[in-house]
Amino acid sequence: MNTATRPDGFNPETDLILERYIDVPVEKVWAAWTDPELLVQWFTPAPWSTASVELDLKPGGKFNSVMRSPEGQLFPNRGCLLEIVPGRKLVFTGSLTEGFRPAKLTLSPGHECAELLMTAVVTLEPKGTGTRYVAWALHPDAENCKRHAEMGFEHGWGAALDQLVALMKTE
Repeated sequence: MNTATRPDGFNPETDLILERYIDVPVEKVWAAWTDPELLVQWFTPAPWSTASVELDLKPGGKFNSVMRSPEGQLFPNRGCLLEIVPGRKLVFTGSLTEGFRPAKLTLSPGHECAELLMTAVVTLEPKGTGTRYVAWALHPDAENCKRHAEMGFEHGWGAALDQLVALMKTE
């Protein structure tokens, strides 16, 4: 992605970004992000899956999910919604929990995601019959950013987006 399209404040040392045009209308992409029944169907890249999602769509509202490994192990993730611009922008973090309470990080053995601190900004822009989709992961330092990149940010977030697209084309 060229720097002209990067969000204001983007820092290549601490931030990762996925930008694509997808052939799904903004309204459907927004629904996929904000309806827990839809989120569980696409949010975690296969062969992992999402066991459950709790979402309270307001600033300070919860954004909790439970990921399931291919072996069936469950990994809860608690988060907080920071900003909601209906149909256009969703900002959430795992650094806070519901009500903007600081998160107590619990490290799960063998699960490096538990150590990963980040805030995610997802923006949607109508483009023809589709959507310009931007997912921006902000990390507190270069080490967290590097670890997220090495865990497969681009592949994982891209695979999840592919799952979103496939699901919404059937809805």
